[in-house]
Amino acid sequence: MNREPLVRPVPLTELRPTQITVGMREVNEKRKRWQETKDEKGAEFLGKHMMPVILGPKEHHYVIDHHHLGRALMEEGVKDILVTVVADLRKLEKEAFWVFLDNRSWMHPYDDNGRRRGYEDIPKSLSDLVDDPFRSLAGELRVAGGYSKETTPFAEFLWADFLRRRMKRKLVEEDFTHALEKALELAKSEAADFLPGWCGPVVRD
Repeated sequence: MNREPLVRPVPLTELRPTQITVGMREVNEKRKRWQETKDEKGAEFLGKHMMPVILGPKEHHYVIDHHHLGRALMEEGVKDILVTVVADLRKLEKEAFWVFLDNRSWMHPYDDNGRRRGYEDIPKSLSDLVDDPFRSLAGELRVAGGYSKETTPFAEFLWADFLRRRMKRKLVEEDFTHALEKALELAKSEAADFLPGWCGPVVRD
């Protein structure tokens, strides 16, 4: 049996999310990167950034990573993206499909207030993903060295939820720089030591 991943082009409009939110600040950063890349190395970039998907009921392609990139490329007018099929679950009924994804940590059904929602609340298009400013803050926090990159599924969302419980959304939306400074302090505290990628408190002489 051939177990090599299947790679195929799929219209971005046909990809289905497995989460409810993204950080639009991060999406916009990826849009800028694409704008700087597309003319000279656009094809090479797309070739290196395949979207991992699950084949689900009714032949739908469900994205399990790179939601931010997919949304950014869609907003930039890119029509198709290469996908690699991680698992073929077309034979499962819809409810069983979502339960399977949930138990494999291949989905994240939490809204922009950090509340778990039903499977039916997950958007059917990348264009309908909702902005969660704390997801943007968590992404920027990692870039700033607040924690290390992790393979733990949805690690950024765990950090986002941690930050959401410790600062006001209004601060993140209206003074992102100040919010990031506060996030860096929180990230180095022992209160965050359970989170993936935690780098520990700063020890000073």
